[in-house]
Amino acid sequence: MVSVVTDQAFVTLATNDDYCRGALVLCQSLRHHKTTRQIVALYTPQVSSNMRRVLERLFDEIVEVNVLDSGDSAHLALLTRPELGITFTKIHCWCLTQYSKCVFMDADTLVCSNIDDLFEREELSAAPDPGWPDCFNTGVFVYRPSLETYNQLLKFATEKGSFDGGDQGLLNSFFSDWSTTDIHKHLPFIYNLSAIAIYSYLPAFKHFGSSVKVFHFLGPTKPWHLKYDAQTKCVIQENLAPSDSQFIDFLNLWWDIYTTCILPLLVEHEVVDKKTIEYQMPQAGDLQVSMRRQEEAVAHEKPIKASKLLETQDHLQSAEKREKITAGHSMLTKHETEIIPPDTPEPSKPPPHQEDVAASLADLSLDEEPTQPVEAEERRRWEEGNVDYLGRDAFVNIQRKLDRFLK
Repeated sequence: MVSVVTDQAFVTLATNDDYCRGALVLCQSLRHHKTTRQIVALYTPQVSSNMRRVLERLFDEIVEVNVLDSGDSAHLALLTRPELGITFTKIHCWCLTQYSKCVFMDADTLVCSNIDDLFEREELSAAPDPGWPDCFNTGVFVYRPSLETYNQLLKFATEKGSFDGGDQGLLNSFFSDWSTTDIHKHLPFIYNLSAIAIYSYLPAFKHFGSSVKVFHFLGPTKPWHLKYDAQTKCVIQENLAPSDSQFIDFLNLWWDIYTTCILPLLVEHEVVDKKTIEYQMPQAGDLQVSMRRQEEAVAHEKPIKASKLLETQDHLQSAEKREKITAGHSMLTKHETEIIPPDTPEPSKPPPHQEDVAASLADLSLDEEPTQPVEAEERRRWEEGNVDYLGRDAFVNIQRKLDRFLK
């Protein structure tokens, strides 16, 4: 039996119930790939009490962070720089001094392979940002908790702010020697791969993509904003740009984990409307038994290889020919990833409790479709450099707007 390292931890942050869904899927993906480290969730007062109980079920430790009620220097810093509220919340991860070393991961990341080797790195280790490689992306980084560092970060933020209005600008300015001092602190890109990187250099993804360890759903549209057909185990692509098809398999993997491992817990703790679920799923009362079966299955599962995801890339040009990843089915039955060609017979039927979940979740959507931002908000995003290259701000959409204007 592999021993658990209790003084090191993976840390994530959830600022509302939607991001809790991402955090829960992240936690499950870490456990699925046999991490030996603790998994910790920071959460804000905006997270509902029912969702907090779900966090307690999966995470080793959950910690509330309320900067407004902290009574320390963070509160004073927030009064000076109110625009950095979420940033002050995130850097609270340096206060987890019960751990000697941590890896912070955004709640919109997904683990595709064991990444415990990150704890061999030193502070501050991170992967280059695809938009400006001389800066590191703060979606995944290795750090050492320290109250001294925490207070220095607060002081730095109060005096100099952040060049991008968020934690990434602040941390890159504070750890300003990252790009030039120590190459060992540059994580390989496979530890923080984003859709933007796939879009900008597809040949590299096809060559190196089989080694992906962490996928990062950068951008305003998150997996939980999309609709999912649990019977076909595929995200409904009506709201996706053509370029998004390059990472559709990662979206399907996220949803497979969510529907098979997270949703039963949300129903059990009444985060999801129980009446609606009971109407759609007659055996909703068996969810607790279902969860026990899932927990037993996860204890014996095999890791999902990123190389399996890459095998589908040559078929992405046609939605009818696209092969589906059955990661969620594998986690509860055979526990290995399969590619099912569209013309092959259907696989053996899953156990009844899975079938009920699938039947109840056809065309499932966790959220309303993201609303179009007002003109001022859109302009602010552009000025901060937060451009949605794959969606709203894709070239084809910009060209369409220009054509309408010129007419």
